[in-house]
Amino acid sequence: MTTYVWDYLPEYHQERKDILDAVETVFDSGQLVLGASVRGFEEEFAALHGVRHCTGVDNGTNAIKLALQAVGVGPGDEVITVSNTAAPTVLAIDGVGATPVFVDVRADDFLMDTDQVAAAITPRTKALLPVHLYGQCVDMAPLEALAAEHGLALVEDCAQAHGARHHGRIAGSMGDAAAFSFYPTKVLGAYGDGGAVLTNDDDVDLAMRRLRYYGMDKVYYVVQTPGHNSRLDEVQAEILRRKLTRLEDYVEGRRAIARRYEEELADLTGPGGLLLPKVNPGNDHVYYVYVVRHPRRDEIIERLKNEHDVSLNISYPWPVHTMTGFEHLGYAKGSLPVTEELAGEIFSLPMYPSLPADLQSTVIGALRDVLTTL
Repeated sequence: MTTYVWDYLPEYHQERKDILDAVETVFDSGQLVLGASVRGFEEEFAALHGVRHCTGVDNGTNAIKLALQAVGVGPGDEVITVSNTAAPTVLAIDGVGATPVFVDVRADDFLMDTDQVAAAITPRTKALLPVHLYGQCVDMAPLEALAAEHGLALVEDCAQAHGARHHGRIAGSMGDAAAFSFYPTKVLGAYGDGGAVLTNDDDVDLAMRRLRYYGMDKVYYVVQTPGHNSRLDEVQAEILRRKLTRLEDYVEGRRAIARRYEEELADLTGPGGLLLPKVNPGNDHVYYVYVVRHPRRDEIIERLKNEHDVSLNISYPWPVHTMTGFEHLGYAKGSLPVTEELAGEIFSLPMYPSLPADLQSTVIGALRDVLTTL
């Protein structure tokens, strides 16, 4: 049996009764769009983060896009972010007509190198978009200072950081707006697409609610400003409400697997060997993915598949600035050297809270066999 990086079925079998009850609750409610389940989830998700407002939307990409629009980003503006991220981060910037400007990441934690941000700011810069990548937060203090100094919006990409904390502050509570994805693989995952935007700003909240609903307020057919059809599905919202009560259990399950990986692979680390995830001081990591690094990554992955039937993932093998769809940005090869080097060396071990112990053992044993016989 092939071992994969992610599988939702073990969790579904554990939670099947509650998930199906959530579906039945919505179907019995008499309201299938923007009903009690969406309102309830928005209130509960905002309360978890200690913020005033939450707007549920249809997916994580649109969460970023609408958040950028809501804080005033548009054509002609620049948004500073990273290239070592999922493409939707950058597609959202492009989607509002703005230009993504990339800074490099750090070699040890793979997160935005905040020391490079100040030099990237121009008169056209409108927002900073840090990505809380792989399950831990970017160092926010320098970005908050720069945003205040230059009058920039600060939008957090929290798609991979549900429940992560930075010096006690939860991801999603530190910017002018914060975008979340509830894609099924996420720490808090739906059974389909979903997203949300958090904010403490009343104006941003009003803009979000208009933008996700055609640009209308409560009166249908009256468009206040051109918007989108980007509503969170009522069924997904009710499922997310149920799963939200188990978020800490999901996080602890991921951390337990991470501890096991760290303990049983520790002797294979060192110069030229396996680099395990670094958890920065003050960060509480939620391990959305467990990303490791090795200079012979491709050979390792091929042998794991061919010799042990273990299929692993790479997050991410192609930096966004190298993709043909973003050639027009003009980033030459070597312009983001750390990001480009990481793309050839990082890979992800299986990580989801219901990952069976025997499959954990399979992965660890297979990786040990390959690494000790390279």
